[in-house]
Amino acid sequence: MPRADVTIKTRDGNCPASLFTPASGKGPWPGVMFYIDGLGVRPVMWEMGQRLAEGGYLVLQPDLYYRFGSYPPKVAAEVLSNPQAMEELMKWVNSLDRERKVSDSGAFIEFLSSRPRSKDSDSGHRLLYGGNASLTAAGAFPDRFAAVASFHGGNLGTEKPDSPHLFVKNITGRVYVAGAIEDASFPEEQKLRLEKALTDAGVKPCGRDLCRRTPRVCGSGFAGL
Repeated sequence: MPRADVTIKTRDGNCPASLFTPASGKGPWPGVMFYIDGLGVRPVMWEMGQRLAEGGYLVLQPDLYYRFGSYPPKVAAEVLSNPQAMEELMKWVNSLDRERKVSDSGAFIEFLSSRPRSKDSDSGHRLLYGGNASLTAAGAFPDRFAAVASFHGGNLGTEKPDSPHLFVKNITGRVYVAGAIEDASFPEEQKLRLEKALTDAGVKPCGRDLCRRTPRVCGSGFAGL
């Protein structure tokens, strides 16, 4: 499949990433930043990235865990059933604070905009797909995305000072948030807090609702980062 391995220079080092293009055509295509879920880079993430690219997009999928070096693909069933593996994984997840996500996202935006087959010479084409990281990036770069989607992200409306809902007021693109059903990391009070923040900011939804609950059927097996 048309997947290319690329390396992105960030503030903290070199981030490996995959760049997906449609199987046919020469572009240019609108750019998409596709953030991995909590289990990290693995074949199912590549499949999802390519499937998205086939819709006519140039998709960048960076490895947000690059600070830990290379690692073998994680299997959801094995990790979720192993307390030690879960403890290690949560250390990785929790290492990605707002400051790191914002710094990395700035590097990813510039990389994607520089691709010759990207339509990102202006900010009106770029799309953003992920979980918590997608809303965090959108809040930090509010005019750089035409649409933002967060699937099964956690901690989107907490009482902490770095909660994503506190930074949505200047987002110009449309937003869609799909919270997982019975997700302890995104309870109803967080959903209501996020909805209010988005509504007060005048953010337009993708579709009928800004936030809704959906079952975990995307095949990833874990929450979006």
